[in-house]
Amino acid sequence: MLGSGCAKCNALEDAVRAALMELGMDTSIDHVTDFTEIAAYGVMTTPALVIDGNVVSYGKVLKKDEAKAVIQKSRTAI
Repeated sequence: MLGSGCAKCNALEDAVRAALMELGMDTSIDHVTDFTEIAAYGVMTTPALVIDGNVVSYGKVLKKDEAKAVIQKSRTAI
C-alpha cells in the first residue's frame, strides 16, 4: 500500500484486507506513507497497491472484488 494515510488510502487497505481474507491468504500489508518511497515506485497519485514490488493499481480505491481480482491475477502471473 502506498499513500499518505488519508481516508481513500485506508479504504483501499480495508478492501485489500477483505479480499485477502476471502482468498484465504495470510499476507502482511505494509502501508508506505513516506512520499520519497512512494515516488520511488513512480507513483504520483495515491492510493496505490503494490504486489511483489509491482504497482498494480494507483489513483483509485478498489472495491473488495476488484482487489481480489488484481491479487489473483498477480499471483497467477508468478
